[in-house]
Amino acid sequence: MFRYLLKRILFFIPTLLVISLLSFGLSKLAPGDPLDNNDEGKDVRNQERVDRETAAFWGLDKPVFYFSLSSAAYPDTLYRILQADRREALEKLVAQYGNWDAIASYYNQIQNLERFLYYELPENALFQEISIVRSNVRELYIKYRDNEITALLENIKTGIKNDSLLQILADSRFQDLKGSYHFIKQNPTRSQLYIPDFKWYGFDNQYHNWFTKFLRGDFGVAYRDGRPVADKISDALLWTLVINGISILIAYLLSIPLGIFSAVRKDTFWDRIVTVFLFALHSLPVFWIATLLLIFFTTPEYGMYLFPNPASGMGKLSSTAPFWNRFAESLPRLILPVFCITYGSLAFISRQMRGGMLDVLQQDYIRTARAKGLGERKVIWKHAFRNALFPIITLFASVFPAALAGSVVIEAIYNIPGMGKLTLDAITARDWPIVYTVLMLSAILTMIGILIADILYALLDPRVRFK
Repeated sequence: MFRYLLKRILFFIPTLLVISLLSFGLSKLAPGDPLDNNDEGKDVRNQERVDRETAAFWGLDKPVFYFSLSSAAYPDTLYRILQADRREALEKLVAQYGNWDAIASYYNQIQNLERFLYYELPENALFQEISIVRSNVRELYIKYRDNEITALLENIKTGIKNDSLLQILADSRFQDLKGSYHFIKQNPTRSQLYIPDFKWYGFDNQYHNWFTKFLRGDFGVAYRDGRPVADKISDALLWTLVINGISILIAYLLSIPLGIFSAVRKDTFWDRIVTVFLFALHSLPVFWIATLLLIFFTTPEYGMYLFPNPASGMGKLSSTAPFWNRFAESLPRLILPVFCITYGSLAFISRQMRGGMLDVLQQDYIRTARAKGLGERKVIWKHAFRNALFPIITLFASVFPAALAGSVVIEAIYNIPGMGKLTLDAITARDWPIVYTVLMLSAILTMIGILIADILYALLDPRVRFK
């Protein structure tokens, strides 16, 4: 068994690496990062400093991966352009013209003119056209089409020309900027775009730092409030595990006997009654039932104020109070969400148990056991039951990630501060460290669930061997 476990764990290592690569790649493609909001409510004079500090704090000033495969036209320092929109514009310019040296010189000329307009003009300078020129210069950072850049350069030229003092102070810098852009168009090196190039960045990169910290249990901090992701997840995980743990326990305790009862009495009146009942349960939308229960049993309008209104939260006790005290206070608030999560699982697991049991009851060894004179109860529970559990074990492999991820719909409707609501709020706020930590943990628990299912297969069926 030890060799079997070791072999499966070794299989999980490359799987985990692939999942981590997918998660990290999606996080880089997702819109929004800490640098996106730096321009809001902040003096532009301090922008470069704040951007550098923010990027250093979040590790965004490092290469994305260990290496990159690109053409020789692209530099190995492009990641140092911290703003994503500016970096994308430079990449598009390289894709059009090649000649990174000329494009870098053009970018530096934009910076020089911008610094002059913000830093070097006299404090009391109130030129009429300065705000227009400043905005057009900043627009140059994110433009890469020739017609757009040319239009902006003409606007800047007009703005400088319309103010005699500004023309004296800024015209030479503008001419340098304009000349650097014309040099790009006149001296393209598009042949470099067809030469492949391998760039090695080393181990100090964003993916390596993120993954190694994740393995140590450091999930980073949230974008929105700066709290450690591990603390936010641990707060939400408690309620999710309580609700899903109770629901899973009730669903399995009810569905297994119900499925066996229906299979043993196949095509009888009771089997048809159970089948109709289970199909009716399975067809009821969870969000609809949850909303009806919320309206009828938690509001005084219908005279059935039996449970506390979810708007009041999970109780008045603080998070520092003993767990069992908080559980006892919140128990009435959990009855309705537990019911909503349970009834759909009950119907599905019961049908799976019935199908597995019917398949086993048609096997030769069941007929042999009956021919030997064994009692029906012994045939069902000793010979058929263990072999009919395979579909249930397969379903059990998905219990771990489901128990962790929670139910977004139920937690949102009943205002439960669990993993589902936390993930939904994080997606809405583009708080990606939380979202992709939940994704990684769900993937790991899925692999653990599959491993446990494989072990249970071997324990329940002697035909399955670890080797």
